[in-house]
Amino acid sequence: MASTSTKQDIESHQSKETTPLLQGTVSSESDIETEISAAQAAFGAAFKSAASLAKHLPTGTVLVFQILSPVFTNQGTCDHVNRIMASCLVAFLGLLVVFFNFTDSFKDSSGTVRYVVATRTGCWVIDGTKIPSSVTVELYKLKFIDFFHSFMALMVFASVALFDNNIESCFYPVMSYDTKQILTAVPLATGLIGSVMFVVFPSTRHGIGFPISTS
Repeated sequence: MASTSTKQDIESHQSKETTPLLQGTVSSESDIETEISAAQAAFGAAFKSAASLAKHLPTGTVLVFQILSPVFTNQGTCDHVNRIMASCLVAFLGLLVVFFNFTDSFKDSSGTVRYVVATRTGCWVIDGTKIPSSVTVELYKLKFIDFFHSFMALMVFASVALFDNNIESCFYPVMSYDTKQILTAVPLATGLIGSVMFVVFPSTRHGIGFPISTS
């Protein structure tokens, strides 16, 4: 009986020592998996948000960039000429993004959409036609908010461009850990701030590359 009691005490002692250790290990592994899943979800949400930034940009510029970026960068494998071409592409499309934010549109009596450029006194019709008398020119004149929208649109476009794999591989084929963190965080933060600003200060213009007004 004494031997049996001693054996039970030893087994009970071993069970007390082993069980918490195993539970702690399982709990630790579960916590690590949860943290990894949370990090993956956050990372995925970040890139999803970055991809949705394009809705604040003229659709034509984004489409042209997505088509020409692989061509100009040789799918990310760049030499000196490719870098110059890619730089010119980003700069040119950036200027278009700024310019398009100063454009607007209206429908004439026949229902044809006419695009105009905002000026200090009113607007200038791009195709050179005369402005109909039914159009209130003062509604299209240049405002301070136009400069704000163009600047934020340029920042958002820069964020979209920096998130492009071909552009990243072209200009930073081998990057340090710090550089990678900067190229991930800064464009995303800039783009998200720009998105918030577009929501807080929405644009009433319907220029080139933006949805046409139904009125």
